[in-house]
Amino acid sequence: MNILFVSLGCDKNLVDSEVMLSLLKQHGYNITNEEQEADVAVINTCCFIHDAKEESINTILELAQLKETAKLKALIVTGCLAQRYKDEIQEEIPEVDAILGSTNIDDIVTVVEQAMTGQKVICCKDIQYLPSDLTDRVVTTGNAMAYLKIAEGCNKRCSYCIIPFLRGNYRSIPMEEILETAKKLAAEGYKELVLVAQETTVYGQDLYGEKRLPQLLQELSQLEGIRWIRLLYCYPEEITDELIHTMAENEKICHYIDMPIQHSEDEILKAMGRRTSRRQIEEVVEKLRTAMPDIAIRTTLITGFPGETKEQHEALLEFVDNMEFERLGVFTYSPEEGTRAAEFPNQIPEEVKKQRQDELMALQQEVSYDNNQRMLGKQLEVLVEGYLYEEDVYIGRSYREAPNVDGYIFINAEEEIVSGEMVTVRITDANEYDLIGEVVYEFTE
Repeated sequence: MNILFVSLGCDKNLVDSEVMLSLLKQHGYNITNEEQEADVAVINTCCFIHDAKEESINTILELAQLKETAKLKALIVTGCLAQRYKDEIQEEIPEVDAILGSTNIDDIVTVVEQAMTGQKVICCKDIQYLPSDLTDRVVTTGNAMAYLKIAEGCNKRCSYCIIPFLRGNYRSIPMEEILETAKKLAAEGYKELVLVAQETTVYGQDLYGEKRLPQLLQELSQLEGIRWIRLLYCYPEEITDELIHTMAENEKICHYIDMPIQHSEDEILKAMGRRTSRRQIEEVVEKLRTAMPDIAIRTTLITGFPGETKEQHEALLEFVDNMEFERLGVFTYSPEEGTRAAEFPNQIPEEVKKQRQDELMALQQEVSYDNNQRMLGKQLEVLVEGYLYEEDVYIGRSYREAPNVDGYIFINAEEEIVSGEMVTVRITDANEYDLIGEVVYEFTE
């Protein structure tokens, strides 16, 4: 039986999809990318913001048409949209045969079997449930890197965010399960592990009574074959001196951190329910850069939050200019039903949000260009991820680029390189987001 699997949303959702793919393959199902050949379609959805919700709904409706135009027998919706809107999906999209909540990935095989018998299935466990012993994956991110989810849910309760309502409270995955998954990935040849969760920095607090991310990093670095360990989703107020020291001293841990701050101004941060201040953000950035002068810091901002004044926006622009973050993304505020911020007064018009986003990104483009120009002449270890035939160049990433969110390094090489190899590259040119270089066949300082 052929199953078409579509994964939408974040990298944490993708890990869930990869686990479900593994469970299905273990039970003899064939995974296909051909819509016309699918007997079953599974859509792992997202509804974090309006655009993600819209994409999920449109994808469901598009695949539902395969029941008329192809051989599709069962349509299954999983993930965050399924968790949040199970009743609405059942009522308004009757083509959907099964709804699987965000904590129910271990039930995918049973749900597929039931849907194929013509049953209508709604399977949504307690939102605080955490599946266990799911260490096998069908990795879909190429042959060099894999995401490693270390926790589920979140306790922060930011005023704009629906994640706790969709994914529950913070639950750390036991360290032995994480290490077992990582060992399997290392044995399969993956060189880079990218640690993800709604927040990675408080890993272990709920299980062990203390933050154990530094210890987890040390354990992962012992695995043979793993070359890079990358940290995403680190809240600034939770970045400890111990974590910074571990990153600085362990050569396998990339000098890269994804640290979403959302804004710079204290009044907005307070309204967002964030647990930090501008001064604290500046202090942790200084600590990171002092301990690791070559660190690449990525952050994200929300512009157009309710009540954000022109003066606060201009202060944020000044902050971005001064901080010179190596990587920065900007989202316009999306009012999500059920969140406190959606009911706040002084909502900002969409056109103002978009204008402020454009101004921030234009400034960051200048910052990024200047940062990249400083890389000229430097040599970087690069993980090769592919080859562009039309341009006759290879593409890859160094420790400074996280997959799917940052730029690439375009590599000129005299000899053939296999994807998944790591090569030394001298940077010869740079633009706002990407670097260009050539393979160095004998490393020199």
